[in-house]
Amino acid sequence: MMSYAEFRAREGFRHEEILAHAHGRLVADPPEGFASRLPLPPMLMLDRVVEITRRGNGGRIVGERDVHLDDWFFQCHFLGDPVQPGCLGVDAVWQLIGFYCTWAGAIGAGRALGCGEVEFSGQIRPHDGVVRYEVDIRRFADLPARGAAIAIGDASVLVDGTPIYAIRGARVGIFRDISYADYPIASERSRGGRIEGVGR
Repeated sequence: MMSYAEFRAREGFRHEEILAHAHGRLVADPPEGFASRLPLPPMLMLDRVVEITRRGNGGRIVGERDVHLDDWFFQCHFLGDPVQPGCLGVDAVWQLIGFYCTWAGAIGAGRALGCGEVEFSGQIRPHDGVVRYEVDIRRFADLPARGAAIAIGDASVLVDGTPIYAIRGARVGIFRDISYADYPIASERSRGGRIEGVGR
């Protein structure tokens, strides 16, 4: 574990630290309302964050994931023609933007809010090596009075150094008081629906 101050000062995170964040065990002294989590495997699409920086209202985060011959999605997508689903690459970008928001000081739980454009010009196959997600944060806004924060980013996804996806306008929000820690017990937040403060 590390202190919240150490977390905010870091410029990269190792695989075990990414997993610790997904389990809610990375930060020893989280501030009140700190509910941010990355997804657990198999939905966790990151092995490490190799760069994370902030420049005013923008910044950059770069993550990597090692490709494995027996990754779960190769077993079903598709039989006789294994390829990583493109939507998982988009989700990886959302995961990174949410992690950036938390690192930048947003308090709450993350939710993907949408994406502008996605273009696929290549694919990820079982014998590839490393997928790299390079995300430029165009705008980060922390809005504590509204109990929310938002970040918008553009990303390039590369496999073994070759660009294969371009993602523009990916949006993630961090919201206070929406996490559902009682799962699977039915409670106040056990049902979905519209999140206050989201939308036009």
